[in-house]
Amino acid sequence: MKIVIDRNIPFISAPLSTIGEVIPLPGTAITAADVRDADILLTRTRTKCDASLLEGSRCRFIGTATIGTDHIDLTYCRTHGIKAVNAPGCNAPAVAQWVLAAVKASLAPGEKLSDKTIGVIGAGNVGSILIRWAEGLGMKVLVNDPPLEEKGDRRHDYTTLARIAGEADVITVHTPLTLTGPHPTHHRLGEEFISGLKRRPLLLNAARGAVADTEALKKGMRLGLISAVGIDCWEGEPEIDRELLGMAMIATPHIAGYSREGKIRASAMVLDSLSDFLELPRPLRPDAPALNPVPETIGEDDIRYDILADTAMLRDAPGSFEELRNNYILRPEPKIAVRDN
Repeated sequence: MKIVIDRNIPFISAPLSTIGEVIPLPGTAITAADVRDADILLTRTRTKCDASLLEGSRCRFIGTATIGTDHIDLTYCRTHGIKAVNAPGCNAPAVAQWVLAAVKASLAPGEKLSDKTIGVIGAGNVGSILIRWAEGLGMKVLVNDPPLEEKGDRRHDYTTLARIAGEADVITVHTPLTLTGPHPTHHRLGEEFISGLKRRPLLLNAARGAVADTEALKKGMRLGLISAVGIDCWEGEPEIDRELLGMAMIATPHIAGYSREGKIRASAMVLDSLSDFLELPRPLRPDAPALNPVPETIGEDDIRYDILADTAMLRDAPGSFEELRNNYILRPEPKIAVRDN
């Protein structure tokens, strides 16, 4: 069995080597020739899995060690008998950590997180953890998620985008990127939304690049409608807008979800799906320690991630976006506090 993998997926080479030949390659360099005689393909977001890559191959399983599937032509896979799986929620705690670190970095002397109202657009895997942690920190939280609200979800008191635009000091988006349907998210943070901002909020995007309109963000800052922006996911990355980079308070190379724990979860989820697909007698396990549960709540002192250091890293080498991302030193997530008796 031949298994082609993105060489930057950690913790999987050793377990995979027990079932077949593992071919690690740069994600951006995987070609149709590489995949033609592969049985399994394990990717990240930089490998475009469509007909141009897969036509004529014997690949029957694609696993992406990411939340998103934008890079996979799911219709093609379904019609050609290819099982495609992802790792939903794998890096949710890390992204929530990124958001709260950005908010903490934005505080003026004497301010506390509990002084702030945060608007969370999207209450899925990332949003639900962020909401819980933010509420535990004493922040007022406004939640918008029309698809969940229409399904009758009762976990949150949902509100409108207009209310978030009017009342929030921080606005962060955690939706998939959708272009169609009743609630498309493409340019959700766009000119119409930004024109309704009332409190000069901090705007954060650690979802997908195109949920925020780059030109609208820059215009909003020039007009004084936005106090600051934090960007982890960029339109057109890895070729990012240098003007927006210069204007942003927080600017990171798509690493909001890059915690050690998140990478272990992603690899575990892909290996579990592959084990089921192959009907293995024992499931494959990542070459990493077992993880502790995600904390229900965290304290302000638990937000130790130095997001400004990662910002400086990108500012110093904006042309090395992919290199910075691929060689990022995985950070730890907040842990469950051990209390003294």
